[in-house]
Amino acid sequence: MRPGLVLPEDELREDATRAGGPGGQNVNKVATRITLRWSAATSRALDEDSRERVQQRLAHRLTRAGEIVIHAAASRSQVENRRAARERLAELLRQALARPRERKASRPTRASKLRRLEHKQRRSATKQRRQRPQDD
Repeated sequence: MRPGLVLPEDELREDATRAGGPGGQNVNKVATRITLRWSAATSRALDEDSRERVQQRLAHRLTRAGEIVIHAAASRSQVENRRAARERLAELLRQALARPRERKASRPTRASKLRRLEHKQRRSATKQRRQRPQDD
């Protein structure tokens, strides 16, 4: 994310559900899986340009309602899963909002041009030697 971009707490929706996997009776009793939902379309934290960029770059992650949904169930702790889900959302936004560097046009050096031409001549000579000799 951009430095200083903070998502308001009221824009994040978290649901805790029971997670599957190892954990014994803990799995059957405690709701440790966290489902984090955040809507880019209605977020007050993004300006119009950033919102468009996030929606375009994360289109494959958005639901029909325009929400990003993240599930975290790696830990047996609800607090750990909540932290993991938020970190994952932050990383997704960081990557989506990153601007690619503009490419500066450059020219090949004289030495690289010569190397290319020499390689081309060597390759041509190799192929010439493969041909049958010409009868004159």
